Amino acid sequence: MQSLRFKALEGLAGVDSTLTEHNGKITEVFGSNVFTGKVVREYLSDEAYKSLMNSVKNGTKLERKMSEQIASGMKAWAMKKGVTHYTHWFQPLTGTTAEKHDSFFTLKGDGTALETFDGDALVQQEPDASSFPNGGLRATFEARGYTAWDPSSPAFILEQAYGKTLCIPTIFVSYTGESLDYKAPLLKALAAMDKAAVDVCNYFDKNVTKVTGTLGWEQEYFLVDEGMANARPDLIMTGRTVVGHAPSKGQQLEDHYFGAIPERAYAYMRDFEVEAYKLGIPLRTRHNEVAPSQFECAPIFEEINIAVDHNSLLMDVMNKVAKRHKLKVLLHEKPFAGINGSGKHNNWSMSTDTGVNLLAPGKTPKTNLMFLTFFVNTIKAVHDYADLMRAAIASPSNDFRLGANEAPPAIISVFTGKYLFDVLQEVKNRVNNKFDEQDEAILKMDLHRHIPELMLDNTDRNRTSPFAFTGNKFEFRAVGSSANCASAMTVLNTIMAKTLVDFKAEVDGLIEKGEKKEIAIMQTLRKYIVDSEKILFEGDGYSEEWEKEAEKRGLANVKTTPKALDAMVTPKATQLYTETGVYNEKELHARHEILLEDYVKKVQIEARVIGDLATNTILPSAISYLNELVANINGLKAIGLGDDSVKAQKQIAAKIAEHINVISENVQAMIEARKVANKLTDSRQKAIDYCEKIKPYFDVIRYHSDKLEFLVDDKKWALPKYRELLFLR
Repeated sequence: MQSLRFKALEGLAGVDSTLTEHNGKITEVFGSNVFTGKVVREYLSDEAYKSLMNSVKNGTKLERKMSEQIASGMKAWAMKKGVTHYTHWFQPLTGTTAEKHDSFFTLKGDGTALETFDGDALVQQEPDASSFPNGGLRATFEARGYTAWDPSSPAFILEQAYGKTLCIPTIFVSYTGESLDYKAPLLKALAAMDKAAVDVCNYFDKNVTKVTGTLGWEQEYFLVDEGMANARPDLIMTGRTVVGHAPSKGQQLEDHYFGAIPERAYAYMRDFEVEAYKLGIPLRTRHNEVAPSQFECAPIFEEINIAVDHNSLLMDVMNKVAKRHKLKVLLHEKPFAGINGSGKHNNWSMSTDTGVNLLAPGKTPKTNLMFLTFFVNTIKAVHDYADLMRAAIASPSNDFRLGANEAPPAIISVFTGKYLFDVLQEVKNRVNNKFDEQDEAILKMDLHRHIPELMLDNTDRNRTSPFAFTGNKFEFRAVGSSANCASAMTVLNTIMAKTLVDFKAEVDGLIEKGEKKEIAIMQTLRKYIVDSEKILFEGDGYSEEWEKEAEKRGLANVKTTPKALDAMVTPKATQLYTETGVYNEKELHARHEILLEDYVKKVQIEARVIGDLATNTILPSAISYLNELVANINGLKAIGLGDDSVKAQKQIAAKIAEHINVISENVQAMIEARKVANKLTDSRQKAIDYCEKIKPYFDVIRYHSDKLEFLVDDKKWALPKYRELLFLR
């Protein structure tokens, strides 16, 4: 281990950071490996093209003969680009993507070798459902599961060092039909939101026939040298450093944010951006983030399903490209203690097929009222289902980040900005239950009197808010960097669908009683503002005052994943998901079980890693140096020097011995606690036991290990240190 550390350090100076050779326009390569646009037109007949576009736009099922034609055209395009294999590319509940490659090559009965790809192979495949997380839905002897093509997400070619593969985005379901992935529930949530939003839009514009959810994610990540990472078993096994003394210089000087991008990082960015452009991922932004060696990239907004696929794909691409640059990408939310962690801000909005962003104020009373309707309904949805919003971002790694000084707290609240907050108050105060003629003036209010047309500047930015309005969209800032965006987007679009359905029912009820449509809408909006105003918060989410204020308001502050996940299986959540058709009760309980099991396993892995590091790396380093100190003390005494001459050495030796003893005792106690927890059969109880029994040992072991790193001679310390890991050379 010690030699690995110094070899890693020596290798830093020899890293080649040559820029990727692509000097043309981005548009020259953008989408070149995607079966979309002109390519589809070129390789499909008019009949097949129209059928595919109708399926994408309206969700209609493709006829068998059409799938055969599409498969044939897709194969011809892919083979022309050097592809030999294809795969159904899906997103199981492992947190990563999955693929099983099959070749176009086949042998016929007469021995004839052919390249084939038929409609059946395009539309459906059969992976093993029992080998993926399934929450008890599939036993080992019930292995069958299906992947089914999602025509709305275009196929793409994944280029690797030794070949090219045609990837077909799919959903993943069990033999009995339950969803086992992130995509299937997301598509259901988007369909539910679309229908509910169209119904409400028709109050204002009968021409609206479709509402599409849009997403612009911001991906934060760390880069460290691959050699340094490989010398840290904790980074490789858990994605974070479970021990490490903070360096003298971290992010105190605030000199990294938006600074000049280091050459090595820049070369890597250029490389993975080119790969992303080929895959149609519309990256637009790159910059240094706050912490040392932390960076961010962000794309142009896309339809949510496509955006989620692109983010999952990008994380794969980033990892693969990093290997070419001898770098390690860290997507863990908190890979290093004491400095900022990483998030994946989800910027969400809705747009109509008539070209209107429903979260952008309009220029006429009618469009202003439509904006206000969707704006208030979003706030009401978050208020009513804040517990599910919290559950959507819950993970053991995000627990380290939430509530720290760079991430929103675990308390779900909504930031609107001063101007819109004032608008809500005006509606609340001026509209009464009777809504007389004098109050009809508010229907004609000019929101642009409050909101400048330059939408990006109409509110301040509140980095402490988990869900903030930022001009023409809401930013869900609490999502973690390693998360699949589908988790947050499924919840958000589901609760939006439910709230809009309820809103329409209330408005229609008032209209049936004789109220004018606009008056009925305003009365219902006022009710929603009053009902959900406790979720609105414009101040500092990091402050202790807010925690106290939130408690007074009755807002939950759930700081651990197991308790946050409980919200998924309440009667209220079950009713929501079954009514909207996003999950059935069996699927919901399975998801809850899967996420709890994931939590337990990750805590267990970290416990084993920290125990192994302490026993086999940290303690031997400390003991070796302690022996040197003792020998030095004895040597000085042997030549006649008294206790005063070895006072400093004895103090250091005593501290090291103390830390060694505490670490050793706590590692053993942690092992015993883990044995007790392993005997428990109830997953929730397991999770709670790990939180309460094992994590405190983590903290003690980490604290004393960090002290040892500071005290032990640099040449004796086996692990690469924080100061070595944090700065990209």
